[in-house]
Amino acid sequence: MAKVRTRFVCQACGRTAPRYLGRCPQCGEYGSMVEQIVEEPASDQKLRRTSSGPVSTPRPLREIVTDGVDRMPLPLEEFSRVLGGGIVPGSLVLVGGDPGIGKSTLLLEVAALMAGLHGPVLYVSGEESARQIKMRADRLGLDPERLYLVTETNLNVMLAHVESLKPVMVIVDSIQTTYTDALSSTAGSVSQVRQCASAFQELAKNTGTTVFLVGHVTKEGNIAGPRVLEHIVDTVLYLEGDQFHRYRLLRSVKNRFGATSEVGVFEMVEKGMVEVPNPSEAFLAERQANAPGSSIAVPMEGTRPLLVEIQALASTTTFPNPRRTANGIDYNRLLLLTAVLGRRVGVALHDKDVFVNVVGGLQIDEPAADLAVATAIASGVRDRPVHADMVLVGEVGLSGELRTVSQLETRLKEAAKLGFRRCVIPRSPGRQPLEAPNGLELIACRSLREALDVALISRS
Repeated sequence: MAKVRTRFVCQACGRTAPRYLGRCPQCGEYGSMVEQIVEEPASDQKLRRTSSGPVSTPRPLREIVTDGVDRMPLPLEEFSRVLGGGIVPGSLVLVGGDPGIGKSTLLLEVAALMAGLHGPVLYVSGEESARQIKMRADRLGLDPERLYLVTETNLNVMLAHVESLKPVMVIVDSIQTTYTDALSSTAGSVSQVRQCASAFQELAKNTGTTVFLVGHVTKEGNIAGPRVLEHIVDTVLYLEGDQFHRYRLLRSVKNRFGATSEVGVFEMVEKGMVEVPNPSEAFLAERQANAPGSSIAVPMEGTRPLLVEIQALASTTTFPNPRRTANGIDYNRLLLLTAVLGRRVGVALHDKDVFVNVVGGLQIDEPAADLAVATAIASGVRDRPVHADMVLVGEVGLSGELRTVSQLETRLKEAAKLGFRRCVIPRSPGRQPLEAPNGLELIACRSLREALDVALISRS
């Protein structure tokens, strides 16, 4: 007989304890300990497992034949791009995001496309009724013949439906509401989430059925607690965005069948999630040219370059500690750039509140946007606009120097395609000069001070 014992696991850091604790002794979170049931095999079972022969056979690497993965294409280009070119049969995909961001709407559209092109699709909902899903499908104009809906939270019943229907894709919305009778803990606990995800992984690998799991993001930004699902699944997708912005970004942070950090851009409209084929043009559609405090950056999202507007505002403050507010960029990066501007360039910011915003709700994490952010701040302080046909690419060092960035050629091609005529880039003495795309003039600068002299329009 198997021995059953109970332990408690912190959902924030994963610390285990033999009894319930109101506060985790490792991370200090309150109320984060959840019960987990652990089954230990008896001693005789352990002996039988160790004494039995191996069930797998090692094979030389050169004798293993690899077959190309046949992807199932979708007319939803942005979704296929994030997955690496299409849906891989037998893959397990986790889709996470904040509640109400549009995960169910996007996956319902994907399910309808798959049902119309490749075969039956089973949509399992543990949070909404079939009537609610039907109302959403009617609003989106979806009426596929081979899309099946069921409201269920029991894992064994779900697997029975899959066995009888034999769909090409299963969507589970959400994994937090799914439970198995093998464990006594409640649905949504760490043990239930891990056990149910492992069962769906076995289903996907043994039958070739593609499984999409919907996971809600906690306050700490993790899916279903301490990232208990990301090592089980093949692909992890995050749907990001702000409820006050119409754009949604589908970002890949793990993908065993393609490149990571790919981004698909969607627009939330009345008819559902509509893909944006040219995100750069959409982000710059409402830009006001020749406005002080505005510049254009070219960050890379995966393999795709995006042109976004950086806005900065500096206002005089009466408080001893001026504020620094960053929306769309890292706060510590903003502190670094303001310090460089004040110390190396002479832009007085000690008595000014500085606000920086990335238009469109995009989050920029790479340092290639440093030059554009610093230029926007200097433009707002000096009340001198940046040239309307200029983009800025480069990393700013602590000495005020400009450093080269990766994939510069790809960024330049995207800027030239959207009609920009000039681009400020770092000057690298030991590097061969770049070949500028047609119609784009490259201005190489060694320092931030030199770049500001070139980028800002004189008021005289």
